[in-house]
Amino acid sequence: MSIEVEMVKCACADCVCIVSAGKAIEADGRSFCSDSCATHHSDGEGCEHAGCVCHG
Repeated sequence: MSIEVEMVKCACADCVCIVSAGKAIEADGRSFCSDSCATHHSDGEGCEHAGCVCHG
């Protein structure tokens, strides 16, 4: 039996976003919802998704 994952939680610890597995940004072997999360908020910006206040 196989299981296909369609949605995953962003790997950023402070982020509450869920992202499609096929559209996630892969970095460090993990899936992120945005470039900001994937770069550990090196630019100081949040992911800018509604309702999420992450900044790394």
